[in-house]
Amino acid sequence: MKTTYAPRMGFGLGSRLSFMMFLQYAIWGAWLPILYPFLLGYRGFSLTQTGLCFSAGAVGAIFGPFIAGQLADRMMSTEKLLGISHLIGGVLVFLMGMEDSFTAFLILSAIYGFVYAPTIALTNSLAFHHMPDRDRDFGFVRLWGTVGWIVAGIIVGQYLLRAATPADGTLEEIKAAQDAGRVFAFNLSAVIGLFMGFFCFTLPHTPPARNEGQKLAWAEAIGEISVQPLITLFLIAVPVSMIHQFYFVFTSEFVTGIQNAAGSNAADSFASGVNQVLGVGGGGLMTLGQWSEIAVLALMPLLAKSLSRKTLLGIGLVAYAARMAIFAYAPGLVPVLVGVALHGLCFGCFIFVAFMVVDENTTRDVRASAQNLFNLVIVGIGIIVGSWFATGVVGGWASSESGMDFVRLFSVPMWMAIACFVLLLIFYPSKGRGAATAA
Repeated sequence: MKTTYAPRMGFGLGSRLSFMMFLQYAIWGAWLPILYPFLLGYRGFSLTQTGLCFSAGAVGAIFGPFIAGQLADRMMSTEKLLGISHLIGGVLVFLMGMEDSFTAFLILSAIYGFVYAPTIALTNSLAFHHMPDRDRDFGFVRLWGTVGWIVAGIIVGQYLLRAATPADGTLEEIKAAQDAGRVFAFNLSAVIGLFMGFFCFTLPHTPPARNEGQKLAWAEAIGEISVQPLITLFLIAVPVSMIHQFYFVFTSEFVTGIQNAAGSNAADSFASGVNQVLGVGGGGLMTLGQWSEIAVLALMPLLAKSLSRKTLLGIGLVAYAARMAIFAYAPGLVPVLVGVALHGLCFGCFIFVAFMVVDENTTRDVRASAQNLFNLVIVGIGIIVGSWFATGVVGGWASSESGMDFVRLFSVPMWMAIACFVLLLIFYPSKGRGAATAA
């Protein structure tokens, strides 16, 4: 049988799609890692209120599949929808940084999530639409989103180190000053978002399908995801997203305490060097996860060809469990650096591969809606439930007057990840891809 090879993706197309991903995730990476200490420490919100703010931002992903996916698959070109969404989002995230009222911040978070969350799946579907070979090309393009997250996080960390960290003071005073300086993260995100909005209008034209099938693209997409392997993938993705939320809610606060304590020891040259390079406040150190993510995504063309989807998803779940175990039982600077670096395997082998599985198991005319439905699970349902569970249930159980018991806190998502791994082994099919690929 003759083997056919897809043409190479041109430099012009590849660079435009890569820059799109860079901006898309720089917007998010600027403020998401520092949101918890900003709201709890600087704005003075309660733990429950902070969890509600995280959940409100995920509300948009609930409606995204039915509105943004419908528009992109049936009515409006994807690049125009992305441009409009990001221009509105840039204004909203700036207002979030300025707002000190819980109710107003909650409302702004919900509206911003409604505008921004669908753009994650839309950038994926736009990239898939123009790539000659999904397995070969998507890893390289998507890794530039990781670079964007890293650049934004380090800029924020360096700002906090050099402009918001007093030379003298107690650890509590230093932390308070850093919390106040986190407003900068929202301003940076707003500037990047507005630039992204205008840039989107220059992206390759991606028209809606306008086929003669169902008029409601999301209804057709629901039918396609109700069979294996997608049904198992979607069900496991809910607890995985909840585990992810433990990481994004608590890690910045967790590693900030470790960084400040280690950095205050003048004899600890390693800790001082880490802080000088990555900045303080947690966000910069957390970009180590994105550095490892780049390595995983760069290897993805090889991994996707040589390993099954089930194997890759399993590696991701093992990494989730290992990271939470390190945070719970080995909370020193060096082990935590390793735990943060495991994020590359967590994201690359589970969430990234999951988007590929969705794309290859759905038909072309509903892929934007199918991507948004998976986005609903990862950035919508999982975050809403996960934020409440992490803060209102586990956070309350693990906290006391003396502070947060991180052993208790992080052991819960560790066991959740182990349970998801067992479910994957039992229910996810070991062979074959969906018929949608051939279609």
